[in-house]
Amino acid sequence: MNDNRGIDDNGLWIRRFQPRPDAGVRLVCLPHAGGSASFFFPMAKAMPDGVDVLCVQYPGRQDRRAEPLIDNIPDLADRVYAALLPWADRPLAFFGHSMGATLAFEVARRLEREKDIVLTALFASARRAPSVVRAENVHERDDDGIVREMQRLSGTDAQLLGDEEILRMVLPAIRADYRAAETYRYEPGPALRCPVVGLAGDADPKVGVDDVAAWGRHTESSFDLRVFDGGHFYLTRHQRAVVEEVAGRLV
Repeated sequence: MNDNRGIDDNGLWIRRFQPRPDAGVRLVCLPHAGGSASFFFPMAKAMPDGVDVLCVQYPGRQDRRAEPLIDNIPDLADRVYAALLPWADRPLAFFGHSMGATLAFEVARRLEREKDIVLTALFASARRAPSVVRAENVHERDDDGIVREMQRLSGTDAQLLGDEEILRMVLPAIRADYRAAETYRYEPGPALRCPVVGLAGDADPKVGVDDVAAWGRHTESSFDLRVFDGGHFYLTRHQRAVVEEVAGRLV
């Protein structure tokens, strides 16, 4: 298989910041609501040689800003699933943060159902389990309300929040992502066959540790829970520990 896959249409969805063509496993990283592939650049650089990191870029942000937004998880999962099939020539693992964890779960379901591909592991970070429902309506707020939520979670650079022109450009994508995450409803079905690892911040204002622990209901394989000190974006503070946790289960 040709390993120069960054120049075709697939390159719109998949970014490889640190190509490791000889790695034994591919780790697919799926960002949070409003996030982009570049959020995982530090993780991609820090992973050992045995892990080839693929970062998903959603439509409507950065170099994909002019593309139509996708505001629901099922359609987004269908597109990511299709984009990942050319990369399934070796074992896959997923790391999803916040909304990205829900998306990772749905893509993993499609891989198992359609291709009988079972992940090496699914890492669900800072996101309640699919079957845990919380009433949320951030996507229905005005622009100021969405900005306040972003500030509360401390997930966006302060300089970005202070630049109104940039905010006007990115807020449609953020709103669409929040709509996708908040309107998602789990459809009962077979549990995943892969191991699942839940990762949580002990001071996350959005997701409780018990909500993350509930991921154990969604696999017939093993489940482990790791709790870090910090909030919704605990992983920016604990990058080294998170990388060690992930790499230790993959290589």
